[in-house]
Amino acid sequence: MIYPKNFEEKIGFKQIREYLKSNCLSKLGEELVDKMSFSSSHRYIERSLQETEEFMTILTEDSEFPTSYFYDVRESLNRIRVDGTILEVHELIELKRSLESIGAITRFFNDKEDKYPNLINKAGKVKVYPFIINRLEGIVSKHGTIKDTASVELGNIRRAIINKKSSISRRMQDLLQRAQKDGWADQDSSISIRDGRMVIPVPSSHKRKIQGIVHDESATGKTSYIEPSEIVETNNDIKELEHNEKREIIKIILAFCSDLRPYIDDIIPSYNFLAFIDFVRSKALLSLKLEAIAPEFTKEPTCNIIRGFHPLLFLKHRQENKIIIPLDVEINDDNRIVLISGPNAGGKSVCLKTIGLIQYMFQSGMPVPVSEQSKLGIFSDIFIDIGDEQSLENDLSTYSSHLLNMKNFVKSSGKDSIVLIDEFGTGTEPMLGGAIAEAILHKLNKKKVRGVITTHYTNLKHYAESTEGIINGAMLYDSQNMKPLFELRLGKPGSSFAFEIAKKIGLPTDIIEDATDKIGKDHINFDKNLKDIARDKRYWENKRRKIHDNEKKLDRVLEKYDQELKETNALRKEIIQKAKQEAEDILKSANKSIENTIRVIKENNADKEKTRLERKKFAETKEQILKIENKEDERIQRKIRKLKEREEKRKFKRPKEEKENISIPEEKKEIAVGCNIRIKKSGNVGEVIELTNNTAVIALGNLRTTLPIKQIEWISKNQAKKETPVVAKLNLDLQERVYKKKLQFKDRIDVRGMRANEALQTVMDFIDEAIMVDANEVRILHGTGTGILRQLIREFLNSVPSIRNFKDEKIQMGGAGITVVEFER
Repeated sequence: MIYPKNFEEKIGFKQIREYLKSNCLSKLGEELVDKMSFSSSHRYIERSLQETEEFMTILTEDSEFPTSYFYDVRESLNRIRVDGTILEVHELIELKRSLESIGAITRFFNDKEDKYPNLINKAGKVKVYPFIINRLEGIVSKHGTIKDTASVELGNIRRAIINKKSSISRRMQDLLQRAQKDGWADQDSSISIRDGRMVIPVPSSHKRKIQGIVHDESATGKTSYIEPSEIVETNNDIKELEHNEKREIIKIILAFCSDLRPYIDDIIPSYNFLAFIDFVRSKALLSLKLEAIAPEFTKEPTCNIIRGFHPLLFLKHRQENKIIIPLDVEINDDNRIVLISGPNAGGKSVCLKTIGLIQYMFQSGMPVPVSEQSKLGIFSDIFIDIGDEQSLENDLSTYSSHLLNMKNFVKSSGKDSIVLIDEFGTGTEPMLGGAIAEAILHKLNKKKVRGVITTHYTNLKHYAESTEGIINGAMLYDSQNMKPLFELRLGKPGSSFAFEIAKKIGLPTDIIEDATDKIGKDHINFDKNLKDIARDKRYWENKRRKIHDNEKKLDRVLEKYDQELKETNALRKEIIQKAKQEAEDILKSANKSIENTIRVIKENNADKEKTRLERKKFAETKEQILKIENKEDERIQRKIRKLKEREEKRKFKRPKEEKENISIPEEKKEIAVGCNIRIKKSGNVGEVIELTNNTAVIALGNLRTTLPIKQIEWISKNQAKKETPVVAKLNLDLQERVYKKKLQFKDRIDVRGMRANEALQTVMDFIDEAIMVDANEVRILHGTGTGILRQLIREFLNSVPSIRNFKDEKIQMGGAGITVVEFER
């Protein structure tokens, strides 16, 4: 069920139809656009989406698809079902060209079953009769006329006409020249045609001098058009031949129509296929313009839209190079009804229309402009109440018409229905209208109806917050710049910002104050609390995002250093292995040299001279080996030094591999300045730089902290070396962040024009950042005004322990309008 009857006009689907019609090639497709309707059939929606997606692929990948001559001749074919009726010549031409287009389309789909299965399923049912096209080829020329060769008789008649006209033309030229010579016709006159007959223009004063028939006169009566009597008979012959030509053409077409008549029932479905192709092509063209997709969908009544766009706004804004904000909304079993609140002109109605139009297009078988993560379901009924439906004829006021719609919603809706209600409960006294609206909302929720409702009523916001199945939604608003953000945020109600908007447009202050007194501070504070919650939520979301980004960065850094550690260990192993191999080679060479020396001495029976020479030779070999060994040691030492330098460049040390040898524990000592300690609770390692009675100032990298002595314990230098890298790794990322902050930090802030709460929050963030980057001095520009803002800021500054002093700026630099803040060093 679709309610009301003008639903499509209200939701904007009427304009979608107009876009589709403008994409059609003929009335064939336009008829199907008019017939397209909302459906709850899962199979129809699925098939329609698949067909459109396949044609979108054709438009983007296959440029050879035939799109010419989409003529609708179904009415002409139905007309000639009666014997003796014939087609007009232009209808024959349209029939020939359209049948050729149908044949070209079916040939296009040949051997493409895997790529376009749904479209081919339609094309496979089309019957093409080549002999009909061949017959038409023999009758109709490419210029849109009946061929001379359509029959022998027609060819003879046309040749006779040509011959007759040729002889008349020559004779008429002779007569005109004679009349000009005799002075009966002007020298610049030429042969004319009147009523299909050749005539000579002569001055009316000489018309009696040429025998013939006067067929016409000029508007002034000065010129007469005469057909000479000697060619009248020939012209009559031509007329007779032309009549014969028409009769022969009718005879040819009559014969063709008699042959065509038995196949009309088979041919007409081919034109239904041509209409289908035109229609699907139109949907595909619009879908490409909208960047639409066929989302995942289910038979259940659900609507999960992610990054959805209003189709009409998308087209309009893209044409004007404007940005359109995407919509995220989810309607499911847990959150059946979304109650949207927010300021006027904040986008509530657009949001409601976007959801309705996307759902309606989807259930009409069209791709929709949403992201691939979206999931849409199927509703059996769709209702809308938007705009003013007052009627003088039906004696309906605005509020009466809304109540009439609500009555139909409550009566006809169910768990498979979706209702769209704009400005729920308005049009009557707010307290009574709000109560009735709450009761209707309760009834709809009890029936498990799905829906999207917009409102300003506070009682409905409270009801949604405390009722299962209903979720609040807020249209976000930039209260600082006083402009809507057109973004829907689920989970909390929105503020109407009525007083802020009134201030922005310049409503007198006394009126605003009077209104505040009348409505009460509590009601104003409710909106203020909503704004504070929204601000705090944005702040903590930003913080969470920054923490997430920093964690990812830290993971990348750790991964990088782990990789370098593996490469270093592999290089060490390679160097040690190579050194061992070279040492073994040297040892083998030395052993050979010793064995050779002993052998020579034995062979020469320990001859002194020989022994001395061998010993000298052995000494030289030994010295050479030692030189090689020293060089190798130097080379290894150089590599080790390079490895150590690379380690130092990383700015922090990684934990060394545990050695297998047993270390002798050192005696525990008392905690003193310069000793290494471990914090018992966190396990972090640091160094004591200052001691008082019961506390110690500890350095953790570049950070300093003060802790009670009972919370720390003394550790040896070896233990500190093993555990220090953990702190260093964390410290490196902190240093990086602080360094970037220092580069970007500005030591001056301007809070003039802000409201007190906003200014104070901005100053808090500014002071936190100044302490983080270790600033010496900053300036806060707050202006003089009434002095309230200055007082609030200074009260806050007085509570910050890291601030040494604050004072007014010098008179020539701004005086009391600027506060200079000095930090402890």
